[in-house]
Amino acid sequence: MKRLSLLTFCLSAICITRSTLVTEVQGITFLSPVSGKTVSNVTGIVTAMSSEGFYISGTPSSDVRASNGLFIFSESSTVLDKVAIGDEVNISGSVTEFRSSDEPDYLTGTEITSPSAEDVVVLSTGNTVTPVVLGTDRIPPTQALSALDEGAGPDGWLSVPNAQFEQDTVNATLVPTDFGLDFWASLEGQLVTVPSPLSVAFPDDFGEFWVVGNWPVTGLNSRGGLSLTIGPDNIPDANPEAVIIGSPLDGSENPNVSLGVTLSDITGVVQYQFGFYYILPLTAPKVLSTPTTTAPPTNITADITDICIVTFGDYNIDNFGPTATQLPAVATHIAVDLLSPDIVSNVTLSNLISAIANINGAIYDFVVIDPVNDADGGEVGGNIRQAYLYRSQKINLVGGSPAGTATEPIAVSNNAGAPKLSLNPGRIDPDNSAWEDSRKPLVAEWQTNGNATLFTVNLHLESKDGSSSTQGSPRPPVNSPVAKRTSQVELVADFVQSVLDIDENANVLVAGDCNEYLETRSVFASLTAIMDEMDVLANVDPVERYTYVFDQNSEQLDHAFVSPALAARENAIQHIHVNNWLPNINDRASDHDPSVGKVRLC
Repeated sequence: MKRLSLLTFCLSAICITRSTLVTEVQGITFLSPVSGKTVSNVTGIVTAMSSEGFYISGTPSSDVRASNGLFIFSESSTVLDKVAIGDEVNISGSVTEFRSSDEPDYLTGTEITSPSAEDVVVLSTGNTVTPVVLGTDRIPPTQALSALDEGAGPDGWLSVPNAQFEQDTVNATLVPTDFGLDFWASLEGQLVTVPSPLSVAFPDDFGEFWVVGNWPVTGLNSRGGLSLTIGPDNIPDANPEAVIIGSPLDGSENPNVSLGVTLSDITGVVQYQFGFYYILPLTAPKVLSTPTTTAPPTNITADITDICIVTFGDYNIDNFGPTATQLPAVATHIAVDLLSPDIVSNVTLSNLISAIANINGAIYDFVVIDPVNDADGGEVGGNIRQAYLYRSQKINLVGGSPAGTATEPIAVSNNAGAPKLSLNPGRIDPDNSAWEDSRKPLVAEWQTNGNATLFTVNLHLESKDGSSSTQGSPRPPVNSPVAKRTSQVELVADFVQSVLDIDENANVLVAGDCNEYLETRSVFASLTAIMDEMDVLANVDPVERYTYVFDQNSEQLDHAFVSPALAARENAIQHIHVNNWLPNINDRASDHDPSVGKVRLC
C-alpha cells in the first residue's frame, strides 16, 4: 500500500519526522479520509484493552468533530502482550473501515488493522487519560439522528419511503451538536464517562442495555424510559441521546437491569458495532436503585348492568397457547389489572376463561375465526389469530348473520338506514395481497342488553421483522414492511368508511397491535382521517403512551381508534405496564403491555 508522505524537518544533522495525529486518521466525516492507506507514527496513550485489540487516545483537536480516539485491531498475543493501559505508543499500519458483520446496512468503524509487533513501539508507561464526561464536556443532541433523515420528509427518521440515502455513501461532514449519529461518531474510540446512568430498557441476550446519563433528555416518562414522541419541530423524536452499554472489557458481567434502574458511573470507550454506537465499559457498573415492580391496576370501570358504558381490553399475548406457562399471569392481568373488561381483543381462550373465572368469578365467552393453516404468519403450525373474549351478561353478538370462515370477505349493507354485516364475526378482504402471511382483521357487531350497538375491528398488523438498525446506513432506517402495513390500514379504513357511509353516527372501535407508532403518520393517515386515536382523544400524556420497549425507546404499538360518535362522548384509555415494569425480562407474560379503555354507546 502507498504510505502517506511524512513531513520531515532537518536541522543540521538532526531530522525529526512528524507523527500522524489520531484526529487526522479519524477526520471530520463518517469515513476516515485515509481509509485504505498506511499511516506511520500514530501516537497515543492506551486507554482500554480487549481480546481483539486496544484503544488509544491521541492529542485532541479544537475541532470536536474529529475524534482523538482510535481502535487498533489485533488478535496477536505478541502485540497485545506488548502494551498495557497507560502506555504511550507509536503505531504504524493500515487504516480500515471495518463492518462488524456481513450486514450491509451497518455503518463501519475506523481502525488501524493488524499492525506487526515491530509497528507498535512503546514510548513510555504509567500515563493517564481523563475521560470525556458526557453531559459536561460533551452533550448529546436530543431530537434527530441524521441530517439525511431530516431531508427525507416530514416524519424525519420515520419518513416514508425509507432508505432514500446511504450514510456511508454520502459520507457527510459531522454536525455533532445537531445529530445523534454525528455526535457518537465524533467520539468514536474515545474514553468517556456516563455519569449517573439510568437504564431505559431490558438487557438483550448478550447482557447489553441502553442508558441515558446526567444530561438533557426528551421523552422521559414517569418510569425513567424514553418514549417516542413528536418533537417541538413537529418531527418524530428519535431519542439519539441514549447509548447502548456493551460487554465489559475486563470480562466482568453487566448487572440485570430494567426500565428505570439507576447505576454507578460507567467509563468506557465508544465503538460502532452490530448496527449501533456502543460504550464498552472498562468494568461492569453496579445497580444503585430499582423502582417498584408493581404496576397499578386500572381505575377504568363499568358496572356489568350498565347498558351504555362498555369497557374493552386489548392484549397481544406472545406465543400463547392452551398450555402456555404464562397463562396464570395473563388471567391475573385480565381479572385483576384490567378489572375484567366487557370485551377483550387479541387473546386465546378456553383455559384462560376458566383461569379468570377462578380468580374473580367473571364469566367470559369467546369468538374466533380459525385461519387457514399457516396462512396468517407467525410460527409454522402456530396459526396465530385474533379472538374476542366477551361477558355475555352485558354484551353479545348481534344475530341474523352467519359466522364467517377464514376466506370469506365481510360486506356491509344498508338495512333500513342501519349498517348490517354479511358475516358476524367476519374478516376484512382476507384474499387481498396486503394480508398475505399476516393476520386478517376480525370484525364483529355487538349489542348490549339495552340494544346499544358497537362495531369492533380487532387488529394484528404485519410485524417489523426485517427492519434495519435505527443507527444504520440506510436513511431513513428501513421500516419493514411499511408499505404493506399502510395498505392494511387503508383496507381497515375502507371498511370503517363503509359503515359510516350508511350511518355517520355508528359506534365503531378499531383496536389491537398495529406494529407501528402513531408518529409514523403516513401509515395511519387513512384511518386518522375518519377516526380518533384514543390516547390523543383522552389527552394521555404523550410520554406515557407506550405498550412496548425496544432498543432505547418506550413505544406504542397497540392503539385504539373510535368513530366520531364515540369520540364525542365519554371515553378513556390506560396502558397497564404489568410486563414492561418487571425487573426480569424472562418474567414477562408478553413483550406487550395490555391496554384498557371504555366508551359510551348511548
